[in-house]
Amino acid sequence: MAKKEVTQENPAVENAVKTEIIETLKKTGREGIEDLIAYMEDAGFFTAPASGGNHSIGEGGLAEHSLNVCHTAEKIGVPLLGGAEYNKVQNSVIIAALLHDLGKCGDYGKQMYVPNMIKDGRPTQKEPEQKYKQSEAKPWKRNPDLLPLDHATRSIKLATLFIDLTEEEEFAIRYHDGLYETANYAVKGHETQLYMILHWADMWSSRVLEGDTGEGSGE
Repeated sequence: MAKKEVTQENPAVENAVKTEIIETLKKTGREGIEDLIAYMEDAGFFTAPASGGNHSIGEGGLAEHSLNVCHTAEKIGVPLLGGAEYNKVQNSVIIAALLHDLGKCGDYGKQMYVPNMIKDGRPTQKEPEQKYKQSEAKPWKRNPDLLPLDHATRSIKLATLFIDLTEEEEFAIRYHDGLYETANYAVKGHETQLYMILHWADMWSSRVLEGDTGEGSGE
């Protein structure tokens, strides 16, 4: 895998990100991965933002963030485990890293994030109808028409429609936000190598590479 961090927003970068994600997923050889990739394209994974307003909020932000996590996970895993041991878990790292936020592309034909429209000034006699604009501070919000299943659980649900996940992969994806989510308290004392690699890669990517505000889990 390439050793670059992706933070820019332009068509050339977005195409490169998409290509690398697809090629990297295919290299895992996981049965059903081609069908999963086709679903990711149809569901808007490669165009969706990664958060409402915290990090990677541009078009394609979800894909960019996922690839950043994949690169960072390798940088963490190789020196900590050593090359030979890392090679044994590399496919799991790739699957967990690239799919940990799969649920953020939405479900049931509904996007997870929709434009967060706010009032744009007050109505006047000349323009009595209220005008709205997309918020600059938080341009996206959770889709009110999509039931509020947490995105990690949804990621597992969507991935397992097409491929089998190992127990450790499911665990890592489900708890990747760590104790920053109060619902994740069960992870305490049960941390696995894959979970810790994914959690810290996600934190470093969102907080450092992508400039997260640090507010909440990034939804």
